[in-house]
Formats: sequence, C-alpha cells, structure tokens
Amino acid sequence: MFENLSERLERSFKILKGEGKITEVNISEAMKDIRRALLDADVSYKIAKQFCDEVKKKAIGQNVLTAVKPQQMIVKIVHDELAALMGSESSDINLKGSPAIVVVAGLNGSGKTTFSGKLALHVKNKRGMKVLLAACDYFRPAAIDQLKVLGEQIGVEVYSEEGVKDPIQIAQNAIKKAKAEGYSVVIVDTAGRLAVDQELMDEISALHKAVEPTETLFVVDAMTGQDAVETAKAFNDRLDFDGVVLTKMDGDTRGGAALSIKAVVGKPIKFVSTGEKMEALDVFHPSRIADRILGMGDVVSLVEKAQEQFDEAQARELKKKLAKDQFTLWDFYNQIQQIKKMGNIKDLASMIPGVGKAIKDIDMDNDSFKGIEAIILSMTPYEREHPECLNGSRRKRIADGSGTSLPEVNKLIKQFEGTRKMMKTVMGAGPMGMGGMMGRHGGKKRR
Repeated sequence: MFENLSERLERSFKILKGEGKITEVNISEAMKDIRRALLDADVSYKIAKQFCDEVKKKAIGQNVLTAVKPQQMIVKIVHDELAALMGSESSDINLKGSPAIVVVAGLNGSGKTTFSGKLALHVKNKRGMKVLLAACDYFRPAAIDQLKVLGEQIGVEVYSEEGVKDPIQIAQNAIKKAKAEGYSVVIVDTAGRLAVDQELMDEISALHKAVEPTETLFVVDAMTGQDAVETAKAFNDRLDFDGVVLTKMDGDTRGGAALSIKAVVGKPIKFVSTGEKMEALDVFHPSRIADRILGMGDVVSLVEKAQEQFDEAQARELKKKLAKDQFTLWDFYNQIQQIKKMGNIKDLASMIPGVGKAIKDIDMDNDSFKGIEAIILSMTPYEREHPECLNGSRRKRIADGSGTSLPEVNKLIKQFEGTRKMMKTVMGAGPMGMGGMMGRHGGKKRR
C-alpha cells in the first residue's frame, strides 16, 4: 500500500536537496512532480491540483530556520497536508444506544459481509460489548451462510430468518431480540447490488428509516480507486452515511481512494481492512498513514498491535526466563505464533521508521516462518527445552523429519543461541526481539 507513491514523493523532495531556500522556481518544479505522483496514485486531477496549490502557498515565503533545510520543511508541509486531506484525526464509531445499531452498506464484492464480521469481533474484543449480527443480505446467494460461518468463527451470534426476503422485518426482529437478551450492539449486514441503482437506494433508505441506526458505514473496495470515490459520493447523496470503510487495502491498490474520499464525499474513513484474517481491521488514523507514505514508519500502530496480542502475564514470565537464561526453542516457537497473529510480517516491519524502503525488494511474509516451525516441531519436547543436547545425529534426524537440510538446522540453532544472548542483554526488547531473526532466516531477495 502506497509504496509507489512513497517512492515518487521521495524523488520529488530531492529536487529541493541542496537548495538554500524555497523559491517560486524550485517549489513549482517540486509541486509538478508531486502532482504527477498523486495522479499516478489514482487521485483525481482536481484534488491533486488543490493539494499542490495549498502546499505551494504554505511553502513560498516560509521562514526556514537555519537548522531546518528546505527539503525538510517541504516534507513537513506535505505531511500535514496529506493528513488534512484524509481527515486530520481518526473518527470514532458511534456505539451509543440500547442497543447501538450499526448499518453496513455497500456494493456486492466490496467485502461488506466480511467487514461486518470483522467489526463484530473488533467491538467484542476492544469494547467488551455483546454483539448480535443481523443477516439482511437476502440478495446475494450464500451471503447469509457466509455471515453464519464468520459468526461461528468469532463467537458472535447471527440472527437470520429462513426464506424471508424483507430486510426491514429481519432487522427489526433482530433489534427486538437484542433488547430482550441484553445485546449492546446490533450490526446489520444489508443487501448490495453490482452497481448503485434505484432499487438498491430505495431498499437501503427504507431500512435506514425503519431502524434509525446510530451509525451507518459504507464499505468500498480500495482497489477500484476513483470508482470507489464516485460510488461513495453517489451513495452519500442519497443516504447521508456516517463514515467509509476501505477494504482490500493490502491488495494492489495505489491509495487514491484513501487520499481522495474525504475531500470528495465529505465523510471520514473510519476503518481499513488489510487482510483476510478476522483480526485484520484497523481504525483509520490520517496522520499515521501520512507518516507511512513519507517513510516515517508507524511505531504507534505497531506497539498497539503488539499490546493486543501479547499477554502481560506471559510477558512477565518470559522476562524471568530471559533473566535466568532459560529461554527455550519452544518459547521461541510460541512467540512466533504471537507475532503471526499481529498480521503480515512485511507490513509490520514497514511500520518501523526507515525499514519500509530497505525491505521493499525482499519477499517476506508469514510463510517465511514455516521452515523454522517445521524444524522446531520435529524436535522432541526435551530437545526444545534443552537445545544444548542437539548433537550431530539429533540434528540430522531433525533435518530429515522437517524436510529441511542439516545446514538449515545448524543455522537456526546458531541464530537462536545468538538471539537468546541478545535478548538476555537487551531484556526490554521482549518477544518483539525475534522479528529480526525471522528476517535473516526466512526473507529472500527478489531476483
């Protein structure tokens, strides 16, 4: 996400490298390049031009401090304008009410039903609220069955009525059930269409009026770029929703929808979906996205993801083991499982300032752990707890059992010993200290 835009912006900023001050000439050249970068990212010409005009206006005549170079100044201005373009601050979802009612709308194929499940899990885990999913998408074949599967997967009940094709009736009965049984939130998954048409708008408008939701979210596929923006605008003109959800942000998207939608539609992006796992849902933070676009990383989001996955009691126990030099291969295996739950390893690494550019040509994903996991699982429980016992014959057996080679087993054990020594020294690094080991063992340079 945004990789191409990040590279193009970096090249644009180099125009000002070595300049003593910002002038009409050098800023115009830089802005022309930045405008091209935004257009390539599928931002509309109107938005790109307005953005560059605003940056140029703020940059010209700027009193550049002795300690701040023009290039650094323009990066700061572009960062602030990018954040403002996307909405400046994150926008929270409104879950007030008894129960709170969230209507999820969108076209078929946008990921609407999957998002409904992800949102239910998000509300359940992060807000501690009891959630009921209402299956009102009777139009798409298997949509109700899909929601039931997702509900079972995340431990959230799904309300549906077999054979009923009246979404208002289903939603109202789901709300009655929620009130009677103490549910805090009802998430209504509505029917979509292949395109915004009169039938769809009439149906969703009638449902919206009947249930009076506290929050209405419109889901769009980020990979459709400006089409996503135009679809959201057409929908908002009729329904006046509260916020946008961008799905498939981990796919082949240039970022134009994320950059344009607030300016065009006038409604904030509230969530972004970044993967297939049900946990792969993030609150949209404009300033953090601007940080990532400009290669500044996103350490805050990385820490938040780590806090969600790592148990404090386990962390304390691990710290004791490190202090006593008792960290084992089984502990290492368990920490790998925790890291994998945080999301795609390359996306996580790119949140560290300066790392994104360094790893852009390296194939790095959660499959990189497979060799390590296979080797560890081919060991006996005693061997995992006492790696010092791994002599030549044991290592040969482990290599054969894991489908790897003896050099790979030797490499893992050597790196594990080095990592254990490093972790004992650093101590504060905790379970996150193992990301580097995975990169050395599993990341492969693209050819």
